Amino acid sequence: MRSAILIVACWFGAFATVASGERATVCLSNVDGAIGPATASYISRSIDEAQSKGAQCLIIQLNTPGGLLDSTRVIVQRLLGTPIPVVVYVAPTGATAASAGCFITLAANVAAMAPATTIGAAHPVALGGFSGNDQAKPDQTMSQKLENFAVSYMEAIANRRSRNVEWAKSAVRASASITAEKALELKVIEIVAPNLNDLLSQLNGRIIDGHPLRTADAKVVDIKMSAAEQFFQMFWRPEVMFVLMLIAIYGLIGEMTTPGAILPGVAGAIALVLALYMSAILPVNVAGLLLIGLAVALFVIDVFATTHGVLTGGGILAFVVGSLMLFDRRDPLFRLSLSYIIPSALVTAAFFVTIVGKGLRAQRLPVRVGKETMPGKIVKAVTAIDANGGRVFIEGEYWSASSATPINPGDSVEIIAVEGLTVKVAPKA
Repeated sequence: MRSAILIVACWFGAFATVASGERATVCLSNVDGAIGPATASYISRSIDEAQSKGAQCLIIQLNTPGGLLDSTRVIVQRLLGTPIPVVVYVAPTGATAASAGCFITLAANVAAMAPATTIGAAHPVALGGFSGNDQAKPDQTMSQKLENFAVSYMEAIANRRSRNVEWAKSAVRASASITAEKALELKVIEIVAPNLNDLLSQLNGRIIDGHPLRTADAKVVDIKMSAAEQFFQMFWRPEVMFVLMLIAIYGLIGEMTTPGAILPGVAGAIALVLALYMSAILPVNVAGLLLIGLAVALFVIDVFATTHGVLTGGGILAFVVGSLMLFDRRDPLFRLSLSYIIPSALVTAAFFVTIVGKGLRAQRLPVRVGKETMPGKIVKAVTAIDANGGRVFIEGEYWSASSATPINPGDSVEIIAVEGLTVKVAPKA
């Protein structure tokens, strides 16, 4: 009885708003890319903004290949506990809600897809980002635990939203993936809509938690990612960490070979800190890091040793293999493309052979300028020189001079030593 009264009251309020000429509001967020900490922050903020605006609902337009388990759990918790209706719309045509996206879509109040989109493939390898040898017993045990958790988690989500539980479990265990039309047939989603206007039309009048939606003529308000969210969304990609790691190598090695340059050292230190921060989020393989470190060591040794490039060749090979192993290659989301790896290996080898090699060799050359080169030079006495002083002309500069033996102006003298701004000289026969 109470629910019926509530529904009637909501409909009455909706019609009263229509009568007053006020348009309803629908908020729209766009998630396009991998699910990470920035995505979780963006969706959470979007829910809060939509609620503060009094929106009829929040529509999350989703297109993702997957992402991190921790970020997915944060998003799912917000979707299951939000007081405002949330619609996840897998769009545009050709989009996918794979892996983490499948969890997020099924956790929404209303799940919708555009034609020719897909959903599924929610195996926990893609979500968890674990790395290592598939044959190793600890990894198999951890993978089995993670899979069992993901299955039970998906089952709980599907039960909560009254969706096809068996298919949801198969999306985790067997990486099942289906089209929008099949998902509608299997009751995995509720709506197939070719565009946003059609979606709003189909949502109109749908009752969610006792509240009817009024979306047919609603004003759509976009909620954009903030600058910080956009930065971190781009920032946690494996390609970015790989580039930061290279900058750290170039900067720190460059600072050590050319002390006092400052800029390479500062840039390298900042890049190193950021790369270490990202390594705590991304599934980094320690063996890959060690191989890249070995490659750097081989490059440096080849600068000092005469190996005719043998160590440099070994360094390039170690660098390529280490880069391939750096992230979990079982998931396409964390694979480094050879288009990044091969040029980076060649540029790194050239960096050590040319810049670092020349810098280290230059430090071992004898001093050719400065006061260290003055002892032994023969110059002319400008004035009379004795123990009390005098002057000589050296390489375009006048210097104070002293001599234990008196010297006449114009005589040739030999510089014996340099003490501060005074040179000690002696007569030259």
